[in-house]
Amino acid sequence: MSGAWQDAAALDSAAEAAGHGAADADTTGRLAPATVEALAAAGFPAGFAPAGQGGTGATFDEVTRAVAAIGEGCTSAAWIASLWAYNGRFSAHLPDEGQQEVWAKGPRTRLVSSMVAAGVEAEPVEGGWTLSGTWLYVSGVEFADWALVSSAPPREGDRSIRVFAVPRDSFTHQETWSTLGMRATGSHTLVVERAFVPEYRSFVWDDMRRGKLPGTGSAVHSAPLFAVNGLTFAAPILGAARGALRLVERHLAQQPSGARAAARESSRISYTRAAGEIDAAALLLARAAETADRGRLDVDGVAERSHRDSTLAVELLVGAVDRLFQVTGTRGQATSHPMQRIWRDVHAAGSHAALQFEPAAFAYTRRLVAA
Repeated sequence: MSGAWQDAAALDSAAEAAGHGAADADTTGRLAPATVEALAAAGFPAGFAPAGQGGTGATFDEVTRAVAAIGEGCTSAAWIASLWAYNGRFSAHLPDEGQQEVWAKGPRTRLVSSMVAAGVEAEPVEGGWTLSGTWLYVSGVEFADWALVSSAPPREGDRSIRVFAVPRDSFTHQETWSTLGMRATGSHTLVVERAFVPEYRSFVWDDMRRGKLPGTGSAVHSAPLFAVNGLTFAAPILGAARGALRLVERHLAQQPSGARAAARESSRISYTRAAGEIDAAALLLARAAETADRGRLDVDGVAERSHRDSTLAVELLVGAVDRLFQVTGTRGQATSHPMQRIWRDVHAAGSHAALQFEPAAFAYTRRLVAA
């Protein structure tokens, strides 16, 4: 795999826009319209979209690299870019008619999703369901065209839990996202009040978990959810860690020659260890992406290994950023310094449920302790 993004120039423009607007996005709690448009123009919504609906056929390796490139300048922008791509992948589980309706306006359609359901009512009616409820942590809801939301919090093997595709004119949002880090993801609460959802705009959540499609599809679309879900959220953190590394490179270059030798040596050691940890994390994520791209997730234990690797990579990245944050000292803690924003973002993003090592460890060792 080359790892090359389809439109390198558009990706560079998006990365530049994201980095330029990162400080303001952190302050205001929302991405600038120019950043949002640049991410769409770079092709993230279409990356994993179904082939028949304008999908560009991107690989997991390509998306991981592209998201990380955005993350070097703005973790929140990278988070949105990654979710646009992966939500497009989810839409491949809709019946053909549903896919056509969701993507009717073209490959820049912006999809958001949430499986964190609260008080949902999905009443069966002729031809579909009447849906009401709220869903939490819907990143990018402010500028979404469609939303994919579940009928209840997903449970493995539960065939009664469905995912519904809901258009922009059928949902609103409440501004409930105010956090220490990842401030500009706009992960607010989505609200639906008695919207009709036809049957062709729904699918069973457990099919998405298992990678079971309604028809034929590529390795990207048939990958089991938890084998690749970690890549969704780890790639922005990888980019942020690389951004922190660049900041420390400049910090070390600017240290006066008369600085205490011991302090300079300690900083160089911390930088070197962090650089190695970031490289190690990138290799773990690259293996998970490559394994999925080659369709090898059906080999016994491989999907669980990929889940393990994604969570372990994030632990390495968070630790690396902690080291780099310490190197910049009081200077890096200033509200005007980008290091403190990266530090907050990485800790906030790393706390995501999909990135916790303990559940991955239990899944990885399940075959060893099965009765």
